Amino acid sequence: MPIRLTLTQQYIYSNVLVAISLVICYFLSDYIGYRTVALLLLLVVSLLAMLVDRLPILLAACLSALAWNFLFIPPKFTFYINSIEDFLLFLMYFVVALVNATLTTQIRQIEKKAQQRKEKEQTLQLYKTLFNSLSHELRTPIATIIAATDNLQTLDNKLSPNDRAELVGEISKASLRLNRQVENLLNMSRVESGLLQPQKDWCDVAELLYKVGQQLADYSQKHQLQIVSADNLPLCWVDYGLIEQILYNLIYNALQYVPEQGVITVKAYYQNPTLILSVEDNGEGIKPDEISLIFDKFYRAKNSKAGGTGLGLSIVKGFTEAHQGNVTVENLQPNGAKFTVYIPTKTFVMEYE
Repeated sequence: MPIRLTLTQQYIYSNVLVAISLVICYFLSDYIGYRTVALLLLLVVSLLAMLVDRLPILLAACLSALAWNFLFIPPKFTFYINSIEDFLLFLMYFVVALVNATLTTQIRQIEKKAQQRKEKEQTLQLYKTLFNSLSHELRTPIATIIAATDNLQTLDNKLSPNDRAELVGEISKASLRLNRQVENLLNMSRVESGLLQPQKDWCDVAELLYKVGQQLADYSQKHQLQIVSADNLPLCWVDYGLIEQILYNLIYNALQYVPEQGVITVKAYYQNPTLILSVEDNGEGIKPDEISLIFDKFYRAKNSKAGGTGLGLSIVKGFTEAHQGNVTVENLQPNGAKFTVYIPTKTFVMEYE
């Protein structure tokens, strides 16, 4: 993200740059001539006009014109100009410098307003997409819960035990789906607040892998979910809840894109001083032009299923970075994708007698 200079800093830096240019030109003036010096100073002013606001550049233009007159136009070290040609040249330099500075800053302001307008339109479109997506993701499970509970209440005496169990199961699944969407929204707000601080403790990552696998058992029935943890994987000093959510989101994401009977492999191992978690599949992979966007908030791949908010992978990135780690994605050969999470951590190896 570019650093925005304060107005005072702009005055200081622009005048310092003009002063440095004057010093350099002063020692070269015997070789290049004072008229060439004017062109070089005009170039410096033009470059400054692209970087600083109007008032600092106008001041720099005025000072450079006066300094050029005082230091370079004969007779030197006076503001007197004894040649009509030099006077017109000085006047032209002064006008060109001021006009150039003014026009350049105006162009920058127009471009800035155009960019702000474009960003506003993109934001509105983004929130429109998000609203439509959330409407579907939240209303669908709510409608399921309402319909199932209504049937339980109105048809209680007519329902068989199997029908009742099926309705209760629908309520449970819809509630979990609703809870997941709410959790994603809350987690995203935690990431964006900048106040997310991992609550670290000793964590058995191997046990956590199998726990997440069990949580996704209902979703992975039509897939082959393979969990592999390195032998003697040590206890890691991480936030259990954040790591659990990272794994859950990565596996759930893979389940959405891998066709039925596809293979999803989850691995965990430790390479001092880094805990490495990976989720790979044998699906279609990620389109090359989407790889750089895959972790953006609200971004959903073009071949994604209906529904979803596009928050899962951005949460993975945020939770990983909260651990001072990073996450990468790559396509596999001949097909498939692989997400890898790198988390620096200290470890503890339990010894058994």
